[in-house]
Amino acid sequence: MENDRERKQIKLILPAQAAYVDLARLTLYGIASRIGFSYEDIEDMKVAISEACNNAVLYAYRTTQGMVEIVFEEGPDEIGIMVKDEGGSFDADSKTSGLRGWHEKSLDEVEAGGLGFYLMQALMDDVEVMSTEGRGTVVKMRKRLLKSGELL
Repeated sequence: MENDRERKQIKLILPAQAAYVDLARLTLYGIASRIGFSYEDIEDMKVAISEACNNAVLYAYRTTQGMVEIVFEEGPDEIGIMVKDEGGSFDADSKTSGLRGWHEKSLDEVEAGGLGFYLMQALMDDVEVMSTEGRGTVVKMRKRLLKSGELL
């Protein structure tokens, strides 16, 4: 029974329209608050989820209407977020190459179109982007709760 309590999934399926991005942000706020994240961490995560959702809204469904699936995985001391669309794919490797090294780059070094990924990487602990032709894009992010006394 303890494992059920430790990990919970909350799933949203929203129209890929800008007006619905706030629902993802509000849901994130509720979950992250319950876990015990600070206001600053929650605000950072809200920016990251907004960037992931906005990418789906702006780029995935250029000529059709589509949906965005958002799955929150609530753990006792972390939150996982998956944002998935089934729209047009892109070359994720070229857009996110060197993603792990972006913490060391200045904003001037980030190529156009990569700013959202730069922000996600800067604000979250783990970011993974997968895009497959005909299947869309999946962005997975994770943020761990730092307990008082822990070092980065």
